[in-house]
Amino acid sequence: MARNRHTIVGLGELLWDLFPAGKKLGGAPANFAYIASLLGEEGIPASRLGDDDLGDEARLRLTELGLPTSYVQEDREHPTGTVNVEVDGRGQPQFEIAESVAWDFLEWTSQWKILAEQADAVCFGSLAQRSEQSRSTIGCFLRTCRKETVRVFDVNLRQTFFTAEVLSESMKMATIVKLNHEELPRIMQLSGLHERDEETAAKRLVAKFGMKLVCVTRGNSGSLLVTPDARSTHPGFRVKVADTVGAGDAFTAALVHEYLQGAPLARMNEAANRMGAWVASEIGATPVLRPGGVEQTLAGIG
Repeated sequence: MARNRHTIVGLGELLWDLFPAGKKLGGAPANFAYIASLLGEEGIPASRLGDDDLGDEARLRLTELGLPTSYVQEDREHPTGTVNVEVDGRGQPQFEIAESVAWDFLEWTSQWKILAEQADAVCFGSLAQRSEQSRSTIGCFLRTCRKETVRVFDVNLRQTFFTAEVLSESMKMATIVKLNHEELPRIMQLSGLHERDEETAAKRLVAKFGMKLVCVTRGNSGSLLVTPDARSTHPGFRVKVADTVGAGDAFTAALVHEYLQGAPLARMNEAANRMGAWVASEIGATPVLRPGGVEQTLAGIG
């Protein structure tokens, strides 16, 4: 549990994942904020929903998850976002993401300005920057944050919803960059860098963009953390995968939680892998803790 409670913001897309068996609230900001809140932080989703039934349901679901809705904007012109999700036999999801939805029109408001000034950490991605308006708003949010605020860029290469410019500018603003092993070669290519191996690639990203930490996740094979002067690898935890939706967001939330506590790399790596493995072993991105809380729940992972 957190020794000091931090304000941690998940900024970007909020949507419904439409699975064959039904819908679940999704989008990295809510998933990230939820796991941060389980760890004792003040997790806050900052996004935009439509003025429609799906938007009403999403606000209700956020409340059920114990998350605030005060920084979730209402859009009277565009619908709440949806994603059609198909999960294969290995638990890996495929996404079809609706366009011109509410979270494509994030507005820079005085309320969000105050939130940005208060945030201890903010996690943002590439997907929510697919529209010019939301990209501009996210940029305003990040520039308004205090110098010491941890800015986490969670790369999310979905369909064609990214450009080299968005990726480059995001990495320049980031304290931490998190991406997976499949995204790394593409990021290197778009950044004009040559990749020999994952560790070398990560070090080159650190040097080029000046971030403090690069995290490369490796699916069920763990992760690599690289700073300007250190590295850590973790083999991951073996679990029976229900689905991997939200596992990466859970990983990021635990990573940021430990980073804010000043934890060493090895501890950050283990905690993040453990949390990600737990979410992957459950259905959906926002599973409920077992009796006994976080420690008892995660004790079964490993």
